[in-house]
Amino acid sequence: MPSALPVDRTEVPPVATYANPILDQDFPDPAVLLAEDGYYYAYATQTLRDGAWINIQVARSANLVDWQFLGDAMPAKPAWASQSQDFWAPYVLFDRGRYVMYYSATPDETAGQPSHSLAIAVADRPEGPFVDIGKPLLNGRGFEYIDPMVFRDPVSGRPFLYWGSGFQPIKVQQLADDLMSFEPGSAPTDIIWPNPIAGAFPRLVEAAWVIHHGDHYYIFYSGDNCCGPNAEYGVMVARSRQPMGPFETLEQAKGVPHSLMLTRNERWLAPGHNSIIEDRAGTSWIVYHAIDIERPRQRQEDEINSRRILLIDPIRWEDGWPIVGTPSHGEQQAPRT
Repeated sequence: MPSALPVDRTEVPPVATYANPILDQDFPDPAVLLAEDGYYYAYATQTLRDGAWINIQVARSANLVDWQFLGDAMPAKPAWASQSQDFWAPYVLFDRGRYVMYYSATPDETAGQPSHSLAIAVADRPEGPFVDIGKPLLNGRGFEYIDPMVFRDPVSGRPFLYWGSGFQPIKVQQLADDLMSFEPGSAPTDIIWPNPIAGAFPRLVEAAWVIHHGDHYYIFYSGDNCCGPNAEYGVMVARSRQPMGPFETLEQAKGVPHSLMLTRNERWLAPGHNSIIEDRAGTSWIVYHAIDIERPRQRQEDEINSRRILLIDPIRWEDGWPIVGTPSHGEQQAPRT
């Protein structure tokens, strides 16, 4: 993964420790980018703030610990989703002088069926404003077409789009080099499946994030239920020798139940939908949302646990597998940025 770019240290106080949460605001489905200006940017699913909707949230940090909320990265809705208020799980990368965002949204015309689309928007600056390219990349029923993530293979240089999946498998397909369309002749490949036993965990899998580490490609993914009083979200992991699989899960390799590498504890409920970032010392950090059991709701009148806040923890590697365990609580050693 790329090393940190220089930041003006005269403006950045040293940070030796941190304590979760690092952003104590509703900030679901975080994706973190180290931008060309040397700052980290985190993007998140829509939220209601001070009575107004923010379509795509964005925050900035120089050290992965102290975050400044910047507002709405996509204040103008796309024409094809102008009546929607479902803007989920953005992923942003830098490519050829511009920032490219992948996200999911509900289109205005759903033909009577609940649906989501995968879409693309671009901006000149990491904080936006991002402008949709005019049409979705993919359309589908239910919430199968959600949670996009783009991974450019450092070995081959080829870009891949991962997405999904609701109650369907997580999929991957090679993108064209322009990142705006799929490679001609390519097709989606199923790589991670929900539990085929009815009612068994995980009934759904989603939120893929892929990294290359050592000789393997690792896919982090989340399930089962992100929200509500019965939330049981956690982060699972599998690995492969190729970015399109086949993937071996942590359960298959080591017998870890359900391949969970990050799960709840007595303070933090339903941790998941992560991104991965590497600090200057080469430590991999998982940035994710979780529900604070002491303050689970965004608003008191909400019937579901909708307040998903931002946490971070280091990944330790054991016998070729990434492990976190449970979210940390109290003072911890901070990332070296």
